[in-house]
Amino acid sequence: MSGTLKVAALQAGFGADIAANIQTVIDLTEAAGAEGAGIVLPPELFQGPYFCKTQDEAWFEHAFPALQHPCVTALQPVSKRLNVAIPVSIYEKDGPEYYNSIVMLDGGEPLGVYRKSHIPDGPGYQEKFYFRPGDTGFKVWDTRHGKVGVGICWDQWFPEAARAMALAGAEILLYPTAIGSEPHDGGLDTAARWRRVMQGHAVANVMPVVAANRIGDEDGQVFYGTSFIADHAGEIVADLGREEAGVITAAFDRDFLTRHRAAWGFFRDRRTALYR
Repeated sequence: MSGTLKVAALQAGFGADIAANIQTVIDLTEAAGAEGAGIVLPPELFQGPYFCKTQDEAWFEHAFPALQHPCVTALQPVSKRLNVAIPVSIYEKDGPEYYNSIVMLDGGEPLGVYRKSHIPDGPGYQEKFYFRPGDTGFKVWDTRHGKVGVGICWDQWFPEAARAMALAGAEILLYPTAIGSEPHDGGLDTAARWRRVMQGHAVANVMPVVAANRIGDEDGQVFYGTSFIADHAGEIVADLGREEAGVITAAFDRDFLTRHRAAWGFFRDRRTALYR
């Protein structure tokens, strides 16, 4: 498909009030739509605070079936009214199983669910207590604004995930995120390497990459924002600071990206028989 692919990333802080958090995302999505964005990326698990710092069984009560999740039902009419695609990050309950998931909305229509494949387990990020590893495989969504691959937070560190989505036809990679300080090491700041690994995905797959993070101090865990959009060469073309709430956008020529991806030959010259 030819034309322009215009994408937005949202960055904000979130608290205990799910209705207020949803309204924050709605307001920022409307601002992105007013700037002409067709694809709008909110941060990971914006329904509330990042609860995976500790293991507390009370948080299981905050999961919902995918299409009944309050974040999904609230953003469906917004997606339809603005004619935008939104990967909505949710805490999903499916029978007795729980997942860190996205529901892809496209013009208000749910295209399906992706469940986070890589689940971290470390100080401040104890996600294995709350989430099963995803069983959907990597997905590419053929939205009305472009073919979109979506990984969730820890997925963004794995080049295999990015390549799998590129091989499935993605034109752009999106990563909703919740990342910040490391409680076990106050001197460790991963913000720069967090960006660099995704910039590498952009270069290796010759496609733009978008990451949307949260901000704010949540009981001593400080989320460092720095959400960004990188182009097909890994250059950052739009970004936000560590404490800045707001919207960033960028536009890309889809025909140019397709030709450039072919010209670089990364997919032509792959030697899959050697990759074992």
